[in-house]
Amino acid sequence: MMFAVAMTFIDQTIVAIATPDIVDELGLSTSGMQWVVNAYLLALAAFFALGGRLADLLGARRMVMIGTLVFVVSSVLCGCVPRGGFAQTWLIVFRATQGLGAALLFPAALAVVVAVFPVDRRGRALALFFGISGALTALGPLLGGWLTGWTWRAIFWVNVPVALTALVLTYLARIPDRRRAERLDVAGAALIAVGMGLSVLGFQQAWSWGWDSAATWGCIAGGLLVLYGFVRYERGVQHPLVNLRIFRDKAFTADTAVLFFAMLAFVPLFFFASVYAQISLSASPNQAALFLLYFFAGFAIASQWGGRILDKRGARPALKLGSLLGALGFALWAGQMTDLSMHDQWPYAALAGAGIGFILAPASTDAVNRAIGASYGEVTGITQTVRNYAASIGLAVYGTILTHVTNGNVVHSLESRGLSPAVSKDISRHITESITGSGDTRVPQGSGQAASVMRDTMNTIRMDFAEANQWVFYGMAIALGLAYLAALRHPGGRVTAPPEAEQQRAPAEEQHRV
Repeated sequence: MMFAVAMTFIDQTIVAIATPDIVDELGLSTSGMQWVVNAYLLALAAFFALGGRLADLLGARRMVMIGTLVFVVSSVLCGCVPRGGFAQTWLIVFRATQGLGAALLFPAALAVVVAVFPVDRRGRALALFFGISGALTALGPLLGGWLTGWTWRAIFWVNVPVALTALVLTYLARIPDRRRAERLDVAGAALIAVGMGLSVLGFQQAWSWGWDSAATWGCIAGGLLVLYGFVRYERGVQHPLVNLRIFRDKAFTADTAVLFFAMLAFVPLFFFASVYAQISLSASPNQAALFLLYFFAGFAIASQWGGRILDKRGARPALKLGSLLGALGFALWAGQMTDLSMHDQWPYAALAGAGIGFILAPASTDAVNRAIGASYGEVTGITQTVRNYAASIGLAVYGTILTHVTNGNVVHSLESRGLSPAVSKDISRHITESITGSGDTRVPQGSGQAASVMRDTMNTIRMDFAEANQWVFYGMAIALGLAYLAALRHPGGRVTAPPEAEQQRAPAEEQHRV
């Protein structure tokens, strides 16, 4: 299962490194390239709940294999995109089907791991699962930088050997496939896909459309309205896509809230830390990837420790400790960013990573342990939907903060060098779009006043960008502070044996042994 989900984690970050090469070869627009990235995340958010439910109805093993096939075929087609006017549409469509494959695959893979391990060993098992698969996300930029040296298309083709290995191992594992004899709530699946898709689209495009755009708020409000309709509809369905009774469990609700606030920082971190390293620290893409490894060193260690705490004392201690460490780590990291030294920042990056590590596996595992009727796939779909929704909000909000503050700082720097306010604003907008969008650090050419001033102020602009990132990372610290408040609402205690879940798991295990 770790091999299976490895592709989905790596693909969240690997494309960002190859962005300049893809744009140059295919002639994509800036907004078109943003859609190449967003299409994957949008499909993930829209279809995670459906993927979790299908894992319960059709069997988790079957959905792992289907999701893997959809993902790898889409990856190959992304790598085979033809040049010309159709390239942008081609890439966006198959990035979206990649996201669909990941949404089908991940909840099923996690459901398999949960079903195989008894509840008293589940914390350590899922800590290993999340620790290793989460650390693979950091390999995305490193692997992307190496593969792009050959061809950017290889960042998609690299999924083929991983997928084949996952399919072979899934077959050899002889995983028992338990199915639920219930109908799929098609209307509910359509409602949540439209609601999640619209609202996530609004948050994603707020960066480029602007928060004062009617389109931005139309998508967000329209999506939330559809999601409200989804909740009302699900209450009257015999076999709902999402069994809302699970939210009556205070521990599950607290787990979900903690995950939401933690993911406001976790997924956006990859983008913002990577671009900060390339712009302000003048790091290469590979050095930027190594910069993220400091974060994952703390993450990997703490995730294992958090799993043991969960098994012995329940989720609440790990969630409180992780939230506090994460808030402290991100705050200290933010304060150090203007020193422009990668070496001085690694302890705080590791501390922030440890905070997320203490949260991720215990919160996810405790939530799944409280599944109603052993509906592991469904509950996993809920938690993963919440995580991706939070990531989309985080990217939009922090992206807006970064763009606004960077633009203001650069305008001030250019005006202090003698450029007029009008020219400064025009140049600043161009610089801000370049560096916040893909880490473009090319020195401007030409002999005019604007080009000369821009060359002279490159070091100042690096500092301007570092100061803007401070605001982003302080925002991440605030998100972890809110996660701590949510953790205080957790009633505590340890799930020892969910009656329905364990009783239904036993016959499948016995049949497997026979």
